[in-house]
Amino acid sequence: MSVSDLPALNAFLNGSCALFLCSGFVLIRIGRKEAHRFCMVTAFLLSVGFLASYITYHTLHGSTPFPGTGWSRPIYFSLLVSHIVLAVSILPLSLITLYQAVRGNFRRHRRIARWTLPIWLYVSFTGVAIYWILYHMY
Repeated sequence: MSVSDLPALNAFLNGSCALFLCSGFVLIRIGRKEAHRFCMVTAFLLSVGFLASYITYHTLHGSTPFPGTGWSRPIYFSLLVSHIVLAVSILPLSLITLYQAVRGNFRRHRRIARWTLPIWLYVSFTGVAIYWILYHMY
């Protein structure tokens, strides 16, 4: 594996995280608490792996400029800015949500998870979209 492989790995980790988040949501809705816990911890670990890979890539490679022109630029940068702003919030939100579950404070866990899940899903899906736009559209 080389540095040039890390963007694809990052997209894979983001996409996998989204699948585990969706699965975890469905599982808790049908009362499968242990399976829900497994999915959510796995999603968290995938996100930690993503963060390590992302930092490694950008430390060694730097940023990748957007190759598009015209009307696609403002659309891409709107997506990118919203992704970055919300991505910054995911680490503390996920830690707080996880902490409340570990403590058994499920009322607070549910209250914060109602915000954490949609933001985390948005960040995961837009991360894959950004990868696709940067490396496969142009």
